[in-house]
Amino acid sequence: MRIRLLKPRELAARLLDLARRRPDEVEEYLDTHGEEWEALAGANPHDVADILEELGEEAATELLIDLPPAEAAEILEEMRTELAADILEVLPPEDAADLLEGMDTSEAADLLAEVEPEVRSRLIAELEEEFAGEVLELLAYSADSAGGIMTTEIAALPVGMSAGEAIEAIRRLHDELEDLSYVYVVDGQQRLVGVLSFRDLVFNRPGVGLDEVMVADPIAVAAAADRGEVAELIQRYHLFGLPVIDSSRRLLGMVTTEAALEVVQEEASEDFAVAVGAGAEETVHTPVPRSIRSRLPWISFDVVISSVVVVAISRFSGILEQFTVLAALMPLVARVGGDAGAQSLAVVIRGLASDDISSSAVARVIRRETLIGALNGLAIAVLAGVLGYVLQTIRGGPDPLQIGLAMTIAAWANLMIAGLAGAGIPLALRALGFDPALGSNLFLTTVTDLLGFAGFLAVASALLT
Repeated sequence: MRIRLLKPRELAARLLDLARRRPDEVEEYLDTHGEEWEALAGANPHDVADILEELGEEAATELLIDLPPAEAAEILEEMRTELAADILEVLPPEDAADLLEGMDTSEAADLLAEVEPEVRSRLIAELEEEFAGEVLELLAYSADSAGGIMTTEIAALPVGMSAGEAIEAIRRLHDELEDLSYVYVVDGQQRLVGVLSFRDLVFNRPGVGLDEVMVADPIAVAAAADRGEVAELIQRYHLFGLPVIDSSRRLLGMVTTEAALEVVQEEASEDFAVAVGAGAEETVHTPVPRSIRSRLPWISFDVVISSVVVVAISRFSGILEQFTVLAALMPLVARVGGDAGAQSLAVVIRGLASDDISSSAVARVIRRETLIGALNGLAIAVLAGVLGYVLQTIRGGPDPLQIGLAMTIAAWANLMIAGLAGAGIPLALRALGFDPALGSNLFLTTVTDLLGFAGFLAVASALLT
């Protein structure tokens, strides 16, 4: 493979495109062009991480070993957590420890949480004592809590400092900390008492005390708080970071905006997966046996509840034999009802995820979605009725008007009830203490199929017999 000299970003883009098609060629190129590989790794850790993910665990491990630990650590931070953990497991413990120590403590803790317990113990034993202690503190928190997603590498200054002293201290901290969005002010017991902005420091006289410059009693969150609450607070108050405190208000760390954004993305993807019965943590890289274990129970449950639809349809075999056109029209009624219900379901689950639906608003939300379903149902019912009438007329079958009317009534009823079910199912699950997204789509599909198939046949039977 020949690649003319390119700027690092251009080279990364070219290699990433090629790695998706011919990974072996990219691996060989990077192995034989050491200087370009080192320049690329130092310039674009995120782009390099994308390339290594395409090459796989073995090739990525060999290439990372050739880099200085600090650069390799930056790349490892940007890689998929599962793949990065796999790489740590195959590296010699001392090399893996060097990479971990080049990371933010929160990133190191996230990776260690993914490796096998015995490997984790060996790696922690290789870490420097202070770093290992900070990582163990983070590992003690639930992964879904504020403590589990916070970083302990924060800027904190004593309340007794002056503005001038604080500026000098921040200059020294700049070399040690990556994120200086906020500087927190603590008392002698490390309790959070205020937060500083650089603007307030710069535009105040050097001799002014921090207690006069800071914003007192800033918004903070308990370490045990759910990560969803963290994301909500950061979004609501437009924060660049959220301090994390213990029960005594001692400052423990900070959740960054980047971490909060990842939480929002993860929860959205988890809600979508759970709604259709997939595993909340499943990805395209999850081992096949684990994916089967997470999906199979829901599919089996779907077979059981769908049997209700099968039994209901079987009761109308006579009308289907007499009017075969009904078999062709049934799926349409079920399909439009399912689509309408899915729309309501998506809106309500989104509202629940962002905590926009209070208990007092439940009835209003259900009425709204039912009304939308009923009004949309009027238009769809007319179209469905015309389709049924035209199809039976073309076939030359009997009673085209009655079949069209049956389609009209069934389609309208299905869309209205689909709106009700799409809103009501997740709200009912929340009221019962379950995850609102938990299999909601499976329950909704059963309702709309039952109405679309059996409901349509029931209406047709009443009109045609």
